[in-house]
Amino acid sequence: MRTTIDSLLCVTRIIRWQQGSSPAPVGDRLAPEEPLEIRVDSRAVSVTMRTPGHDEELAVGFLLTEGLIQRPADVVAVRPYPRNELGNVVDVLLSPDVTVDMARLTRHVFASSSCGLCGKASIASVRGQFPRVRSRVTVAAETLLKLPDAMRAAQTTFAATGGLHAAALFTSEGEMLLLREDVGRHNAVDKVLGRAFLDGMLPLGRHVLLVSGRTSFEILQKALAGGVAIVAAVSAPSTLAVEFARANGQTLVGFLRENRFNVYAGGRRVRFPVAGAS
Repeated sequence: MRTTIDSLLCVTRIIRWQQGSSPAPVGDRLAPEEPLEIRVDSRAVSVTMRTPGHDEELAVGFLLTEGLIQRPADVVAVRPYPRNELGNVVDVLLSPDVTVDMARLTRHVFASSSCGLCGKASIASVRGQFPRVRSRVTVAAETLLKLPDAMRAAQTTFAATGGLHAAALFTSEGEMLLLREDVGRHNAVDKVLGRAFLDGMLPLGRHVLLVSGRTSFEILQKALAGGVAIVAAVSAPSTLAVEFARANGQTLVGFLRENRFNVYAGGRRVRFPVAGAS
């Protein structure tokens, strides 16, 4: 199974134009996007468009956020499906103790890289699967301001293509522990949570999850599956994301950029500097 992205970058010719200048043909590198079929005990349960690399983590993160697995012992093995020579099918073998609701999983016949809820019967189907976050962790406002630059500096594939989303896991002191990139921001989050799950790090009640782009209901739901206390993004949240965060004890920070941010939920976890203090 392929585990790197940079070796798969596609080079193509384009016409680049800037106002006030002549159009010019140039080479440009594109981020790869390919389908991945996720199987559970050799049975197909989902197909998602993703950036190749860290496919095992994506598959495990998907199963975690669907509520199918709860601890590392639930996963016996993750391997490329032997009957697929292209490397775009991954098979997750589960412990016999895990009860599999295949009827619920196989509603994910196809999910695009930008949609984490494609195929779900209703929003209610993902509510109530995971406990509220009760962490008392706090993070300094100044620490939050540093996270986007730290994430961007680590986005090697984004620097080459400009075409990938990212998710990064930080400690409350601002130390980056994990970063994953993907054409789909939901996939990037699944990869981070999958790695944290496999490493025995859950629940992530003392951590900050930073995502590029906006925060949606799906991002907050996935974060809740991992017990993430603080979710931050460089762009705006949706109304449903704010409602979900407030209902589940999560801290939600948006528009984290240019030395500013908004706190939409769980403001008690953010330590602001005292006005006028030197």
